[in-house]
Amino acid sequence: MENVMEYVVNGIPLVGVIIGLVELTKAFGASGKMLTAISFIIGAVLGIFYQYSIKPPATFSDWFGAVIFGLFMGLTACKLYDAVRSASASE
Repeated sequence: MENVMEYVVNGIPLVGVIIGLVELTKAFGASGKMLTAISFIIGAVLGIFYQYSIKPPATFSDWFGAVIFGLFMGLTACKLYDAVRSASASE
């Protein structure tokens, strides 16, 4: 099993940073499904950058792993944002 600390950058979980950036875009007027797309894009980009910061990809498999990790982070942030939004809307 992988170490959970591998997904923490300087003590800050990446998904929390992504959610914070999505909330920031909400302050600039984004709303609805646009926020879901923004959370996916931000998550994917930050996930790829994070993998690059650990070890710059040199081979196709390295790049593939970085992209898959970015997609994972984007989808996680996207669905977590949707879940929080749904929970807060039902209250």
